[in-house]
Amino acid sequence: MTDLITKSDGRLKGRHAGERRFKAYGMIAILISLGFLALMVSTILYQGFPAFKRNLVGLDINFDAVVIDPDGNRESSALRSANYTKLARASLRGLFPDVKKRRDKRKLNNILSSEVGYELRAMVLADHSLIGSTKRVWLSASGETELYFKGYISADLPEDQRRLDNDQIGWLDTLAHDGRIQTRFNTPFLTSGDSREPELAGILGALLGSFLTLLVCFALSFPIGTLAAIYLEEYAPKSRLNRLIEVNINNLAAVPSIVFGLLGLAILLNTFGLPRSTPLVGGMVLALMTLPTIIIASRASLRAVPPSIREAAMGIGASKTQTTFHHVAPLAMPGMLTGAIIGMAQALGETAPLLMIGMVAFIVDLPTGITDAATALPVQIFLWADSPERGFVEKTSAAIVVLLVFLIIMNLAAIVLRRKLEIRW
Repeated sequence: MTDLITKSDGRLKGRHAGERRFKAYGMIAILISLGFLALMVSTILYQGFPAFKRNLVGLDINFDAVVIDPDGNRESSALRSANYTKLARASLRGLFPDVKKRRDKRKLNNILSSEVGYELRAMVLADHSLIGSTKRVWLSASGETELYFKGYISADLPEDQRRLDNDQIGWLDTLAHDGRIQTRFNTPFLTSGDSREPELAGILGALLGSFLTLLVCFALSFPIGTLAAIYLEEYAPKSRLNRLIEVNINNLAAVPSIVFGLLGLAILLNTFGLPRSTPLVGGMVLALMTLPTIIIASRASLRAVPPSIREAAMGIGASKTQTTFHHVAPLAMPGMLTGAIIGMAQALGETAPLLMIGMVAFIVDLPTGITDAATALPVQIFLWADSPERGFVEKTSAAIVVLLVFLIIMNLAAIVLRRKLEIRW
């Protein structure tokens, strides 16, 4: 008897030890996952943080009326066509009078962004009183200047191994010593569209394209998905055809997203002739992709409503339709909305289907409607990651940060919405 108790105690201790080992293995797996996640996020933040800063060059610009408005009429056409770049370059050369050779002048001009003329034009169009005056203004630096002040170009390297030569670095150091270099928050990154110049590229066009695309996607997928779920769960008879439909819906949830892009290319563009590279087509393709997710989540929400709700409604004389739409569907709506938000978050991060329908084009103008040519934020990230300029590396990481922020917000909204609206039975 004593031996039996001893063996039983030994087996019990072994079982408890096995449970402790299993818990330890689980904790180790979680810690490893969190470590990789922290490494990924920290790497993206480290690479993307410099993109939220920009360097500006302070120049005393003489808004010469002879150059800007020789007739003195203040006509918009004349003000727009003036050579503002000439004014910026003249001011910069005035700070370095020893620069005489044409080759050196070109190197000096490369300190400024190629778009400084547009910046000065915008100032004059906004304030005509600048014409004829001299004022210190802060203009965008070139991509190479940005890289130098952000530490990506080192003066310690041999001259033939860097983008800036010794003369240019000397001029930049002089400007910094004289207080003519400022570092500010990169507002244009969030308020402007794409550009060939990395120091001027922004994500607003891609954000608007993503918003319009998701708007079309939600307008199509949510009503269709919820109504399909209500029919399959509440009305459809248990037949072989309906079982086949249910299996296909579950299978479509696992289909690669690029297949939906090919479907949109073949049907929406080639057959129906819808406009290419537009949020309208992108939203329709993403709606097809998110429909299975919304249908599956909506059916699960409908099944979670207790049968007693249906029985009580029908017991007091409500019809099938009244029971479904007055009682069951409103109670299942929190879960339906949660599934829709999760589907929208998935659609926000999709790139492959949008590439297939042409939303990979380089588009500078901001879209104003669902039929305007546009791109999306994941596609913008893809384009910048494929660019050879060093300045686009940090812009790529910064755009990923913005995308992650939107995804986190959408998932938090789904959690809050579910907790606020759900009813525990």
